[in-house]
Amino acid sequence: SVLIPPTAYCGGWLCFVMAIGAIGVLTCAICDFAELFGCVTSLEDSITAITIVALGTSMPDLFASQTAAVTDRYADASIVNVTGSNSVNVFLGIGLPWSIAAIYWSVAGPTQKWLDSYESHLGAWPKAAFIVQGGDLAFSVAVFNVAAGLALLIIHLRRSRLQGELGGPGGMKVLSGLLLISLWLFYLTLSIWKIKSNTTDIGTQIFAIFIGFCSLENLVLL
Repeated sequence: SVLIPPTAYCGGWLCFVMAIGAIGVLTCAICDFAELFGCVTSLEDSITAITIVALGTSMPDLFASQTAAVTDRYADASIVNVTGSNSVNVFLGIGLPWSIAAIYWSVAGPTQKWLDSYESHLGAWPKAAFIVQGGDLAFSVAVFNVAAGLALLIIHLRRSRLQGELGGPGGMKVLSGLLLISLWLFYLTLSIWKIKSNTTDIGTQIFAIFIGFCSLENLVLL
């Protein structure tokens, strides 16, 4: 906050640019810290990515949504902030660097650095290409879709029963918060299980999602 100028300068644009730059610097620091932490604790990079990095980089969105929920009359701003920020992360944060990398490798060709990493793909891509190993992405996306669908169901039920996505009686607010936190733990637990087990059997993965869903249902009933 010491380095961020007031919004009175340059119509607020200077504050905006400096704030974006500060977020970028903090994000790089969090990523480096997570990598070092994973190295010390022998955790896979994918586990530190969905735990430490995800929590650290989501804090600005969390505080922005909390501010919008408190200050705005309706819940639209806080919910749209979540979907909008994730859209930027997926479509711009991933799409832009991947596009740049794809263009670079198509122009540079199969350099020695590329051959050292992807020599086995030379037959399919003789002129080199930007290659990203899928890994556990499909399973994580499937689990995320299940959790996202349940979260939308919770919001719909709150709208129909309590006439509002946010707020309401104290007990219902706490219950809704616990349910949403449980969905995050549901996603986190299954994703870490997939990384650790390294199973490729589709039936086992579907059964694991079913067990996780049943556990989540029992938690709700309790």
